[in-house]
Amino acid sequence: MPITTFRNIAIIAHVDHGKTTLVDALLRQSGIFRANQQVAERIMDSNTLERERGITILAKNTSVPYGDIKINIVDTPGHSDFGGEVERVLKTVNGVLLLVDAFEGTMPQTRFVLHKALQLNLKPIVVINKIDRVESRVSEVVDEVLELFIDLGASDELIDFPIVYTSAKEGTATTDPAIPGENMLPLFDAIVKYISPPEGNTNGPLQLLVNNTEYDSFIGRMGIGCVKRGSISAGQQVNIIGHDGSLRQGRIGTLYVYEGLERVEVNEAPSGEIVAFSGLEDIRIGETVACKDQPIQLEPITVDEPTLKMTFMVNDSPFAGEEGKHLTSRHLRSRLFKEMEKNVSLRVEETDSPDAFQVCGRGELHLSILIETMRREGYELQVSKPEVIFRWVDDRQMEPIELLMVDVPKDKMGAVMELIGARKGEMVNMTSLGPDQLRMEFKIPARGLLGLRSQLLSETRGHGVMSHLFLGYEHYKGDIKGRYQGVLVAFESGEANLYGLHSVQDRGILFVTPGTKVYEGMVVGENNREQDLNVNVCKKKHLTNIRSSTAEAALRLDEPRKFSLEEALEYIGSDELLEVTPKNLRLRKRILSKHDRQRSLKN
Repeated sequence: MPITTFRNIAIIAHVDHGKTTLVDALLRQSGIFRANQQVAERIMDSNTLERERGITILAKNTSVPYGDIKINIVDTPGHSDFGGEVERVLKTVNGVLLLVDAFEGTMPQTRFVLHKALQLNLKPIVVINKIDRVESRVSEVVDEVLELFIDLGASDELIDFPIVYTSAKEGTATTDPAIPGENMLPLFDAIVKYISPPEGNTNGPLQLLVNNTEYDSFIGRMGIGCVKRGSISAGQQVNIIGHDGSLRQGRIGTLYVYEGLERVEVNEAPSGEIVAFSGLEDIRIGETVACKDQPIQLEPITVDEPTLKMTFMVNDSPFAGEEGKHLTSRHLRSRLFKEMEKNVSLRVEETDSPDAFQVCGRGELHLSILIETMRREGYELQVSKPEVIFRWVDDRQMEPIELLMVDVPKDKMGAVMELIGARKGEMVNMTSLGPDQLRMEFKIPARGLLGLRSQLLSETRGHGVMSHLFLGYEHYKGDIKGRYQGVLVAFESGEANLYGLHSVQDRGILFVTPGTKVYEGMVVGENNREQDLNVNVCKKKHLTNIRSSTAEAALRLDEPRKFSLEEALEYIGSDELLEVTPKNLRLRKRILSKHDRQRSLKN
């Protein structure tokens, strides 16, 4: 197949702007499904967590035919915490579809992904999506996109970008927003017209950059990448060039290309094709698969450094081993280092303790997805409070700074500014999104984002929407006060009961219900005051033969607060841990014994 018959594109956008829905529409209208075939929505979100949360976590490959052209498509995540997924796949494509919501406009992740695409000089096609929304502001959003291109220093050639207006949900596209679209053909035409075919000499020595790895239970470890030069064939002897330039030999096993949602086995693939292959069990992301006789290395994949760290520990609570299958430090170490092989923006380091590992990532969501995945695989572990990674430059402490974008009702502006100001946030811009909605932009230390989302939702009664993007490192901005309330800590092991919980609920907000098993040092609620308070939620009513006028009064408990994994990570203090098991999340003190905690405070 000649190289001119390929178009390799990535779809990039902010979270929830419609990337995966757009891929659905392209797949449905390309003719790869039978007329009577049942196809689920968001086909590319195959991961269980992705379907539950409605977000894309992992970049995925597919392809659609359009006439004689094969369009290889990479669907990328939209959340900034998974930016590493975007950075590594952009080296396999020749152009991007920059998807922008017709109401929300350009958002922090829009800036991030476009900046990465412009650095690689990839040709963009701007797709204004959701034009069927009642609140859509198409012309204003086009102006925002143009301003973003100029702000990022795009060349004159790239600023002259084509625009396609779509409703991915309806499966329509048009080049003129005044003329309703009928199908996705205008977008197909724009891809073929404006995106350049891959550059490469099919007759030259093989060069392939590995941008992803997968594991198949039948055929083992697989590498995925784009053939940059030459051709690759099943059974071919190759050289693998490591990140440091070292060479090792291997042999390609089975070779696959992507056709629709399927991987199809082939004997050979030419330059420009995106392939998956087996046979190289030790292959890693960023390595070059090269010709055996003329091995020439491609530039390895590099991603931005992590900004957040946590400690993952073996579960040593009194309930350890009751619910999980993988409990030991050997299990934990093996799983974390295996994750680092395919999660390019993750860093795992061993500590002085053989039972604890320091894990660094892009953000809370990045790390919480890993924890949730491990939890579902049967792991038991404990994790510490997330902390930002500081740097020292010329003996001055530097900290990561984020661009925070908050959409709030106008009547909540003052409360939100006060909330973010207390976290050292500085307002840099404010725009109106309509008669009752504002968008505020802040520069804020990454420390200030920890626990902010839940507070913002409380202040705005659920109407606040926030997103953020890493900007860089700046000088330390000063101390930020952490959690304002202390916690209620159980000082006795047993089973929480109605009488015991009712006797302490006036002290604060409860986290547990009657029948919950607790242990000494477990956090069972939030105190109304700043100090921690030891309580007994297992206390039972003292039985006597004396009747009182209130004896028959029914005891009522307020609704307890239930934490999601992300909320629990945001909530815990520096002297606390989160115990994660397949069935439960438990907040606990690092030092379980009340007397040992008091002794440590005196020291």
